[in-house]
Amino acid sequence: MTTYPIPVTDRRDRAHTGAQTRRRAVPRLFLGEQTDARWLRPAFWLLLVVTAVVYLWDLSSSGYANSFYAAAVQAGTKSWEAFFFGSLDSSNFITVDKPPASLWVMALSARLFGFSSFSLLLPQALMAVASVALVWGTVRRTLGRVGTTTANVGALLAGFVVAATPAAALMFRFDNPDALLVLLMTTGAYCTVRALPRGSWRWIALAGVALGLAFLTKMLQGLLVLPAFGLVYLVAAHTSWGKRIVGLLIAAFSLVISAGWWIVAVWLWPASARPYIGGSTNNTVLDLVFGYNGLGRIFGGSGNGGGGGGTTGGTAGSSFGGSTGLNRLFSSEMGLEISWLLPAALIALALGVIVIGRQHLGDLPRAGLALWGGWLIVTGLVFSFMSGTIHPYYTVALVPAIAGLVGTGGALLWNARERVTGRLGLAAMTGITSYWGWCLLNENASWLPWLRWVILFGGLLSAAAIVIGSVPTLRKLVTVGVLAGTLFGLTGTTAYAFATTTVAHSGSIPSVGPSGSSSGGMGGGTGGTPGGSTAPGGSSSTSDSDSTQQGPGGTPPSGTSGEMPSGQKPSGEMGTPPGGSSSGSQSGTSDSSTDTTSDGGASSSGGMGDGGASTSSALEKLLRATDTTWAAAVDGSQSAAQLELDTNTPVMAIGGWSSDPAPTLAQFKAYVKHGEIAYYIASSNGGGMGGGSSTSSEIKKWVAANFTSTTVGGQTVYDLSSAK
Repeated sequence: MTTYPIPVTDRRDRAHTGAQTRRRAVPRLFLGEQTDARWLRPAFWLLLVVTAVVYLWDLSSSGYANSFYAAAVQAGTKSWEAFFFGSLDSSNFITVDKPPASLWVMALSARLFGFSSFSLLLPQALMAVASVALVWGTVRRTLGRVGTTTANVGALLAGFVVAATPAAALMFRFDNPDALLVLLMTTGAYCTVRALPRGSWRWIALAGVALGLAFLTKMLQGLLVLPAFGLVYLVAAHTSWGKRIVGLLIAAFSLVISAGWWIVAVWLWPASARPYIGGSTNNTVLDLVFGYNGLGRIFGGSGNGGGGGGTTGGTAGSSFGGSTGLNRLFSSEMGLEISWLLPAALIALALGVIVIGRQHLGDLPRAGLALWGGWLIVTGLVFSFMSGTIHPYYTVALVPAIAGLVGTGGALLWNARERVTGRLGLAAMTGITSYWGWCLLNENASWLPWLRWVILFGGLLSAAAIVIGSVPTLRKLVTVGVLAGTLFGLTGTTAYAFATTTVAHSGSIPSVGPSGSSSGGMGGGTGGTPGGSTAPGGSSSTSDSDSTQQGPGGTPPSGTSGEMPSGQKPSGEMGTPPGGSSSGSQSGTSDSSTDTTSDGGASSSGGMGDGGASTSSALEKLLRATDTTWAAAVDGSQSAAQLELDTNTPVMAIGGWSSDPAPTLAQFKAYVKHGEIAYYIASSNGGGMGGGSSTSSEIKKWVAANFTSTTVGGQTVYDLSSAK
């Protein structure tokens, strides 16, 4: 039975390997160990450099991407209080509906380089490079010496898969919290693996810190990997059972402290002296944790629509994430974002466990499979069956797990290629991946029509070569088949990921793919489900919660609302938001992002997620001339965010993102009485999510009854300094 020695990962191991073989820390970082193959570190650094170039290239093409978060970053550059709470405006009326960790990173970049599209998105792209490096390091350590060259190739393959997945290409060039979430979870995986050889409580404590910060990035979603990490340390750490339990307790304490300090600080802060906690029903973070951003996401309710926020009448399904079930990750937009190598990862997990055999529970390759497999299974099942709001881009959280399994399992199967199980496993990974890539590309037959056939026939021929290589005299065909099959298998996901990086994206539900592949629902960019037809593995569904029909691939058509709770209908129609102009241009966005798609779809800058349109010059001039606490008040965070970005002034978002009960009519009257709001801008579409709340309706009626309206840049504006 083949055994897998534990790699040298601890200073105390030097005595057994010869200290003279180890370089100092800095040279080792760039050159590796003296015993490493000469090509290893150059290949690793080449991978990072290529990732950086691709992800940083033309980074500003998306402008401010999701203006909801961009406005909060802008506010954080003006006010440290807004920075701390994650306020949407610099005068701290209301926060965004997520904890602020990702905003902190982007705001620090904007404070350092000045607020711009590039400084906003720069940290996101660099997080992609860091994630690639961490997955590479984690896989390399778990493979140990499963053939030194094999381990190194498997690690490089895993790192490449991270960069070449469309979901990663989308979200690591976007300002949603998901980029930081993935980086922190990957950091936790790396720290967990570092803790195994000696049962180090320090490394497992750092894993707890990483997951605590992931909680402050996107709350409970950051903890979906916790069962896998905890189980791997408990079973595979090379120390006594007692020390393992102590290590887990220390890690749990570290997680609670790193996640809880901000929650406690907000809880202790007087509510009257801080912004309203957006997304909550009672102005508390705990309501956000267990409701809107917690259990409500999984089971629906608490501001989350059943079946993903897009169903009525109790029907399971989602206008954003597809119907619930095991095929959700393979269907519609989700399939295009994440499923390219998902079948290969599942095969690698199942057969990798078989070829390892009955090794010790602390065997590092087994631990690697358990870590990545547990991550994939738990998170994948939650995404597949959760009934609350889910968007396709959430699947970026699966990227490291899929990459880790492909790299680890592929290396183990290659190492066992002399056995039937190893050869058949490699053939299955190659053939099925090529076929599934053909299925995905077949939905967009007009985009590189030859590519899908090259992938299909090349992959199937490679799989056949691996199988034929079972004949002793033809064993070299196995090597040829694996090399060719890897090339063909990676071509589809790489091409689609690269195409995604060449398209400008904005709005609250960005989508993947080449330019012109979709109408880009929700202002999510010109990418989307190719061809506008039924996606692989499932059918597009229809949501009637807002009496609109879905766009291609189960995505709402451009111009519909964002993360809309089930059954909640904004008042009025989706028309021009406050700001007047419907030109579709976005401040800080290149001209390319305002073009319509080739199939006549909406422009990438349109849609609720980014406020829809730029502000008229007349309204900009009016708001910039104010010196009140808030230049204006408007229904909904989307409209407020766009106004803030265009005018560089604080704007009160009545109702927040999801019809938050703030401000009440009495509070609004008090603000007006004390001269803290200069103007009220009426919205024909309710301004987004918050526009449908009873509070906003009451405020609108009161303003109309007591103040005289005027038209500025095509918008109805009320001067709150002079009553009728």
